[in-house]
Amino acid sequence: MKDKIVIDLGQIMDEIFEATKSFGDAFQEGIKRGPRGFGDDVDYYPSYSYPPATIYLTEDKSLVLEFALAGFSEKDIDVQFQGDYMLFSASIPDMSPKGNVRYFKRRLKYKNITNQKYYVPADKFDQKKVSAVFRNGILRITVPPNDIIETKEGIKVEIIREDA
Repeated sequence: MKDKIVIDLGQIMDEIFEATKSFGDAFQEGIKRGPRGFGDDVDYYPSYSYPPATIYLTEDKSLVLEFALAGFSEKDIDVQFQGDYMLFSASIPDMSPKGNVRYFKRRLKYKNITNQKYYVPADKFDQKKVSAVFRNGILRITVPPNDIIETKEGIKVEIIREDA
């Protein structure tokens, strides 16, 4: 018997409508503002995916975070650890063109990044030996693993039986 390919059109349509919902809401908001409503003040780029990032573990268990930061300068980037979190912030100078501009295509997004949190547990990674290199618009942060992993005493939870 041949394998049959089954296409669930209902699921495909649900995914399409889900993906267009946020765009539709933004479009309606632009219409409410009038003919100049679709200006630069509307940001269609989701904040959770800016800046583009890659996060991975190396063979020696180091955590590497890479950020694409076109237009930023290393002096405007701030990386610090607070507890088990790495806080990442960056500010960008105003790069918008002067005067009344009409864009034909606009894909580059320049916006400030404020306190994005990344989980870097202090018991597993040595936050004091972190290195950060900024080259060609890419920031690479490498957090090495702790040499000695401290294991804490666990707490035993007693389970009791409750008769109905």
